[in-house]
Amino acid sequence: MLSAWRDATARRPWRISAKLLIISSVVTVIGFSAICVNVMLDMRRGEEALARQTLKNLATSIDADISRNIDIYDLSLKAVASNMLLPEINTVSKPIRQLILFDHATTAKHFGAIQVFDADGNLTIDASTLDPVPDNRGTEDYFSVHRDNPNVGLFISRPMLFRSAYSIVLSRRLSDTDGGFMGVVAGSIRFTYFHELFERLSLDPEDTITVLKRDRTIMMRRPFDLDIIGRNLNDSQRWKADNLRVGGSFAGQGPVDPTARLYVRSSDTGPLFVVAGKPLSAVFALWQKEALRIGGVVLVLALFVLGSAIVLAREIGRRADAESKLEEMATTDALTGLRNRRKFDHVIDIEWRRAMRQKTQVALLMIDADHFKGYNDTFGHQAGDQVLVGIAICISDSVRRPGDCAARYGGEEFAVLLPNTSATDAFKVAETIRAKVLGWSDGGAGSTVSCGIASLAPTSGMDSAILVAAADKALYAAKAGGRNQSVVASLPKLSLVA
Repeated sequence: MLSAWRDATARRPWRISAKLLIISSVVTVIGFSAICVNVMLDMRRGEEALARQTLKNLATSIDADISRNIDIYDLSLKAVASNMLLPEINTVSKPIRQLILFDHATTAKHFGAIQVFDADGNLTIDASTLDPVPDNRGTEDYFSVHRDNPNVGLFISRPMLFRSAYSIVLSRRLSDTDGGFMGVVAGSIRFTYFHELFERLSLDPEDTITVLKRDRTIMMRRPFDLDIIGRNLNDSQRWKADNLRVGGSFAGQGPVDPTARLYVRSSDTGPLFVVAGKPLSAVFALWQKEALRIGGVVLVLALFVLGSAIVLAREIGRRADAESKLEEMATTDALTGLRNRRKFDHVIDIEWRRAMRQKTQVALLMIDADHFKGYNDTFGHQAGDQVLVGIAICISDSVRRPGDCAARYGGEEFAVLLPNTSATDAFKVAETIRAKVLGWSDGGAGSTVSCGIASLAPTSGMDSAILVAAADKALYAAKAGGRNQSVVASLPKLSLVA
């Protein structure tokens, strides 16, 4: 119905505003949330970068300390190997031989005494005693590797029990002037060195320090576990060497235990390298606290903004409904429910201008209740009001296009504005209204209507009053012609056709 369409049109701007308010609030919340997430991710990356740099410095410093001690000890092995080639070494006494061979040998509480084995693996010289206990190490890898390959250089064995202490054995080949195999000079670095080194560091209980050979054999690890020491990571099916390249890092589950850590590897400057690890939970512990705090604040603000938007949207809707009701009251006839004269004058002015711009026709029906004054005087005002209501219902049922406007023009007179409608089509609408009123009248209302119709395409200089006057004149012609009929005004001469 026309009234419903007008109501929807009146409320639509407010509804759109309420939706825009909610949408803009949601977009604002999403925008701030995105910024917050981006900031927190930057913070997370910063925490990871800081932890990576710290672990890198730690691994590098440990690697440097281990490499320095291995180099120092290797110098002693080289000195012994070189002194063994001296011609007089086998002619001097044992005390003098000890001085010649081990005078420059490095001594420290974590370094084992250097030993010399002949070509058959028999112990011949021991830096700790003049009369070593007979011993044969011909089957050990640190001996056989030099016997079988003259170009090994410094060899570091797998962790083993050496001279009643867990150690790693360092060895070098003894070669004669022709390059022939003379035996092996070997020494050891006890695990106590690594324990003492790791104890000097300020580490968390779950932090790990792993010392490995180039072939990825675990030489030492903190926390210490003999079941892990000596394991080769190449044998692990769930760990790939590419996971942790030289000087690189890896975040996730490592090859030894299921704890997810950030691992950083030192550079391969020496025979061993170091991998420092820190649990990801510890790396991001502070970040998680900050993220929860910031996330909680943002969530509260988001809920507040959305809640405020919903409340404001409801208030806007209530205001829109109130204004719609006020507008309806101001533009609707209280008795019939049709538009009142004020609204009709506003609509006809708008449609007249539109028709002038678009060069289309606009039609007007002027409808009047026949013999209404006599009926009202006979049956009373209340019965007369019922007649007007019935006519208004018949008009509303016949005028259904959104752009049409049906109004109570005054008293018992009604007006129907039909934009973009020819006189022929307007006449059909008028006849439909008249027939409905007649049918309702036969039901006992005892009233009919007369209709005046006018239709024209307005041009520049014309006023809507011309259309109203023409339709009104046609209405008078219908009444003069016997009432209960429709008459079309002929324009521009305004001649009348029944």
